[in-house]
Amino acid sequence: MRTPRHFWKTTAVVAAGLSGALALQSMNGRQQAGDGPSADKPGPVTSRAETSALRVSGDGTSASLGKRDTEPFSMLGVTWSDPSAHVGGRVEVRTRQAGTQVWSRWMKLDGDSGQGESGARRGGTEPAWVGPSDGVEVRVDGKGAGRLPKGLRLDMVDPGSGEITALEPAAYSRDGGATPEPPVAEPEQGTDPGDEPQPDGTASEPPVSEPPVSEPEVPDPSSPEPSSGPQEPIPSPSGPSAPSSPGPSVSVPPAPPSTTPVPPITSRAGWGADESISPEEPGYLPDGRVEAVVVHHTAESNDYTCAQGPAVVRGIYAYHVKQLGWKDVGYNFLVDKCGIVYEGRKGGVDRPVMGAHAYGFNAQTTGISVLGTYTAAAPSTAALTSVARIAAWKLGQYGVDPAGTVTLTAGDSGRSYYGKTWAKGARLSLPAIHGHRDGYNTQCPGDAFYDKLPTLRAWAGGPVSGLTLKSVTGAGTAGTTTYTKSAVTVNWSATTPAPLIARYELLVNGKVAATTAGTATSAKATLAAGTHKVAVRAVHQSGATATTTATTVVAETTAPAFPTKPNLALRTGTVDTAAVPLTLKWKATDGAALKEVRLTAPTAKTYGPTVTSANHTAKSATATKWSLSAYDQAGNTATASVTGTPVILQESSAAKTGTWSTKSSSSYLGGKSYTSSTKNASLTWTFTGRSVAWTVSRAATSGQADIYVDGKKVTTVDLKSATTKYRDAIWTKTWDTSAKHTVKIVVVGTSGRPAVTTDGLVYLK
Repeated sequence: MRTPRHFWKTTAVVAAGLSGALALQSMNGRQQAGDGPSADKPGPVTSRAETSALRVSGDGTSASLGKRDTEPFSMLGVTWSDPSAHVGGRVEVRTRQAGTQVWSRWMKLDGDSGQGESGARRGGTEPAWVGPSDGVEVRVDGKGAGRLPKGLRLDMVDPGSGEITALEPAAYSRDGGATPEPPVAEPEQGTDPGDEPQPDGTASEPPVSEPPVSEPEVPDPSSPEPSSGPQEPIPSPSGPSAPSSPGPSVSVPPAPPSTTPVPPITSRAGWGADESISPEEPGYLPDGRVEAVVVHHTAESNDYTCAQGPAVVRGIYAYHVKQLGWKDVGYNFLVDKCGIVYEGRKGGVDRPVMGAHAYGFNAQTTGISVLGTYTAAAPSTAALTSVARIAAWKLGQYGVDPAGTVTLTAGDSGRSYYGKTWAKGARLSLPAIHGHRDGYNTQCPGDAFYDKLPTLRAWAGGPVSGLTLKSVTGAGTAGTTTYTKSAVTVNWSATTPAPLIARYELLVNGKVAATTAGTATSAKATLAAGTHKVAVRAVHQSGATATTTATTVVAETTAPAFPTKPNLALRTGTVDTAAVPLTLKWKATDGAALKEVRLTAPTAKTYGPTVTSANHTAKSATATKWSLSAYDQAGNTATASVTGTPVILQESSAAKTGTWSTKSSSSYLGGKSYTSSTKNASLTWTFTGRSVAWTVSRAATSGQADIYVDGKKVTTVDLKSATTKYRDAIWTKTWDTSAKHTVKIVVVGTSGRPAVTTDGLVYLK
């Protein structure tokens, strides 16, 4: 905003002794030899600038700077004489990576850095970070957009070098405890900010082809002169830097407490600000309060590293102050892609400092800019998180809802990126967190970033979004009910980043049973016996809450029961000495919810809660123990077992009547079998057991036999089979208890197929 200069007369830096505490991050900005303080303590880092005038075409609609060698630089922008002018058309640059012959692709510069502030000497594009470079080429195509402004030149900034230490991504730092006083940088004398940088003489084209650089503009005589030199920075508990002492007539607005905690902020001293280039006192919002946050991007490359973040900030600072003639860096805060927050314009991060970032609305807003360009790709989660934290903190100082709307008064007529226009003094309704394009005709903060603003508002204002109870572990679940003996671990997730969450609360029957940090994703609780409703409540740093849908948890310690104990019975099927077919039966129940029954011996199997039998085989003449364990959903268990021994009685052990002959084959049990076609021929076995099976051979010509149990006929069995079968247990009978029994088979003498071939009898004891 082109703020009247009298605002600057009534402002001052934060004086020592003002209340308030901030969590500040710092780093050591170490100098190159001869650049300032000793290398073993933080201090300002001196930047250097080089300029080269552009050659403008005869019709004034295009301009260029031929490919050339330069002194090392890392940031550049194209500037012009009239701060209120604009460049129509396309401004593109490409650079050569320092120490190589590798040239970058052509990069488009955002054609307007905003109208700056009163006293600005030049207009310009947004600065672009290109990394260490030693060659450059520029082309400006304004055809169809009118004549280009006068005094076009390329400004190249070397932000100086600094060694970074103990720099942590701010978006993921946890607040807590006292914060050490940030290091205070001793500012040093530097170039007067009114000195216009001169063009470099390294151009590879003939000097006559380069138009002269425009003369520095004559300052407004009504404007106050900048201070004669930088003063000693005054540390303040309410701000990370206070570059000069307030004058006797200066009124410093208070630093009200916020409804949300202050995130870590890297102070100006921390990123190596050379305070000598901006000695003018800071300005403050005329009403002393921040009404809204304007979000920006710096429209430069995203190809910087976390370690280069401070250099990028220094480059922007030098470009705004030295090249454009602003009193200080335009933004109140800057955030790099790693989530590190940097103090921008001086005056105290907890004060309503007047920035130069949103023309027409500077007097009511604070500006946060993310380093990089975000037209196609959105900022990182770390960067968005830090923007949300800074926005919530600043708006929380003045009771403004980050997710709400505010009414701002336009300081000048204007037009938005979307074509909306307004007159000076108009009252505009805007989101409390909005993009630069909402109040100025610029693409800033880029389409991809702008699309993230609803998410940013939700993160900053709360409540916690995307809160979901994912599972309750340490127990079983049946349907929508979870079961446990007593202990549960509740797991959840949320889409709001953890640094914006004050805490989570585990609710049992509506009461807080456990409290965790905002970084947690689970909590444990011990429940009394009974049915409970369990939920998770997230408390946003603003105090707003969100609660998951409650889930039912039943705590119980009663073990399952076996109302029908495990028992064994022989079944039909092919008999082998190593595998006698049998059925294991049981019934398990539970007072709450039976989960499963597991067979643990002689083999391992798991059965569902409604299964009550299973077919198995057992080795003959061997006692086998069958062990079962019943599990309920809470984890309670009960065990039961049964032991059984299958015994094979050969046909030769039976008492015979009638005519029987012996047949030999490896297919028979024991290699032999009895066969008879004589009507009423019989075989009788006596045994003590609880289950019995008759084993025979079968074929298409096999006949029938009557079966008597304990002297009573129980059935007639037809042995006919379309396929030949051996050792086939065709008939079985089981009793509740073990006892002595007799089984007799009698040949019926079926017409045309009278033969009965028996392989013996199997019983279970």
